[in-house]
Amino acid sequence: MSITSKLFAESLLPRRPSSSSSCKCAVLIGIIFITVLLLMPAPAQAQRRRFLMRQREKQILDIVLSNTTYDNRIRPSPLLNSTTGETQVYVNLLIRSVSKIDDFAMEYSVQLLLREEWYDDRLKFESFRSSQASTSDFPPYLTIVDTKRVWMPDIFFINEKEGRLHGIIKPNEYVRIYPDGNVLFSVRISLVLACPMDLQFFPMDEQTCRIAMASYGLTTEDIVFHWKVEEPVQVPNLTLPRFNLQAVKTYKDDRTTNTGTYSTLKADFVLRRNFSYYMTQLYIPCIMLVIVSQVSFYIDENAVPARTALGITTLLTMATQSASINRSLPPVSYTKSVDVWSGVCLIFVFAALIEFAFVNYYNRFDKRTKKLWIEEHGHEPPPPEGCGWLSRRYPSKSKRIDVCSRVIFPILFIIFNICYWSVCLTAKF
Repeated sequence: MSITSKLFAESLLPRRPSSSSSCKCAVLIGIIFITVLLLMPAPAQAQRRRFLMRQREKQILDIVLSNTTYDNRIRPSPLLNSTTGETQVYVNLLIRSVSKIDDFAMEYSVQLLLREEWYDDRLKFESFRSSQASTSDFPPYLTIVDTKRVWMPDIFFINEKEGRLHGIIKPNEYVRIYPDGNVLFSVRISLVLACPMDLQFFPMDEQTCRIAMASYGLTTEDIVFHWKVEEPVQVPNLTLPRFNLQAVKTYKDDRTTNTGTYSTLKADFVLRRNFSYYMTQLYIPCIMLVIVSQVSFYIDENAVPARTALGITTLLTMATQSASINRSLPPVSYTKSVDVWSGVCLIFVFAALIEFAFVNYYNRFDKRTKKLWIEEHGHEPPPPEGCGWLSRRYPSKSKRIDVCSRVIFPILFIIFNICYWSVCLTAKF
């Protein structure tokens, strides 16, 4: 084989890399890796800290909630899990919405966040802080979504009619455990609560709806509830149907039964009814109906069909208006201010119809008298003499009744309005 052929064959064979070239490649890769680490140190370290913190939280929860050191059947107390000494629980409410205030059923629907705070020395994990390399990596609190793992106060709502817990998408509740042993429990609840109402001055009334909470089975020797000192009841941007919130009052009112004394908390919501709706839907229509019924005094007494139709129509409309008012209110044993208003307006409308009955009677009586006089004397009767100006101006008795009614009815209605609004507005304010 020629030299040229050998060289060509050797060129086709693969060459082995030298040891010096492989070392250079390894050094280059290391330099690139170190450069990348130097360029991105913070995210990597932060991610590692977050991972270590999650692991640390799991280890702490496993220790403090272990069956050997913690029993959620035993209530916490200042005396290291002994059965003496009251557990102090501080309560806070956040009112999210009030969807309905029902006058007929005397109840209201509310959605709220119930928050309870207490101290449990068994759940302290402050001692774990000293073993950490960095205090900034120590968790500020531990969150548990399975609230059954810790002891819970047996609070319940005294005036509850219906209630439910929210569970979409997960149960809306959690427990936070702080390093010093303080525990926070928060839960979202929707309730229908009883609200006894005094409707004597409806619709210019002021009602007090209450939220009452108490311990169900533990007496004041075991547990004591307190309102949180700062903002015990929070009502941010709360809008109420047909009412304005005037004030929120919180206080303690322990109740005693034959089984013991139980710690009780109460929050009173002072509500004033919006009057503008009832002014446009009730009072103004009633005033208009009364005025329309008195228009018949200006219609000729001989227009019997017109005056009869007007009187009956206004009377039926007024009766329907009164029935629609009472349909939305419960039957009570006392008279409401709206009953006085609708009743008096109905009397005025009915009186206008009765007035036309008298006018029609005297109109027919005057016609018969005039006819008999003409048949007997052959001419119309002379105008009355020696009577008042009204009789001289209006010889017909039916006409005089209409003229007097035009003055008497409006004056009486104005006097009634002055008395009614003076009493109601004085009681309201």
